[in-house]
Amino acid sequence: MAQLTVVKRDGTTEQFDAQNGYTVMEAIRDQGIDELLAICGGCCSCATCHVFVDDAFFAKLPPMKGDEDDLLDSSEHRAPTSRLSCQIPISPELEGMVITIAPED
Repeated sequence: MAQLTVVKRDGTTEQFDAQNGYTVMEAIRDQGIDELLAICGGCCSCATCHVFVDDAFFAKLPPMKGDEDDLLDSSEHRAPTSRLSCQIPISPELEGMVITIAPED
């Protein structure tokens, strides 16, 4: 497990334990944070699970694949630490990671 902190769009935070093997998107959804829409259910086809990853953890993530990069290009809110949360697997190395939910496009 890894403890994650999610910063919601209104600036409030929620901290919780996320199970290894899940994705960040699944962990946020299961926590009941509804503003992360994840319309496609995690198959990397919509970009409604766009998040900003804390700088300290960004390099620990698996490399971005082409589909994810293309979908993020469609967002007017893309930043250097943007990722799709459906493409980030939970692992012990992510203990303490802070994720900020991106503004809705």
